[in-house]
Amino acid sequence: MKFTETKLKGCFVLEPKIINDTRGYFMESFNENTFQKAVGQEVHFVQDNQSFSSKGVLRGLHYQTGEHAQAKLVRVLSGEVLDVAVDIRPDSETFGQYVSIVLSAENQKQFYIPRGFAHGFLVLSETATFFYKCDNFYNKESEGGIIFNDPVLKIDWQFNEKELIISEKDQNQPNLENAKKAW
Repeated sequence: MKFTETKLKGCFVLEPKIINDTRGYFMESFNENTFQKAVGQEVHFVQDNQSFSSKGVLRGLHYQTGEHAQAKLVRVLSGEVLDVAVDIRPDSETFGQYVSIVLSAENQKQFYIPRGFAHGFLVLSETATFFYKCDNFYNKESEGGIIFNDPVLKIDWQFNEKELIISEKDQNQPNLENAKKAW
């Protein structure tokens, strides 16, 4: 598996080695030893989540705060999404910056987002099944969020904003300046 660190320290794009033959393909999607060595930290995933969404659905930007902060390893099982991570670590050189990547069932890429980042994704295909591992259990009281169209973040969602399908909760998230602090 190939690991490439993004411009945001600690965020990695993972590209699996895919073995194709007449029957289909095989790939190793996760190996704890390989993963920990590549990202340079001990990460132990404790919860898997999966969602199914239609084209134009935007979920995010979400994060967990304090002792309940979560690192995530995300991938797409079917379809295609634009995945976005925003650095909200207060002492980070890249605080308030984001990175985006297209994840799809076709490219089989994965995205590792460490603790201290807000995360969201937009479905680009007709439907998508999104899967992610978390290194900490969800805690409602520690939930945080940032509005998807924060004017300071200037995230390019590569989609017409009028066609987005966004939950009421996500439409009412605060901007980065007024959001819950990560730590």
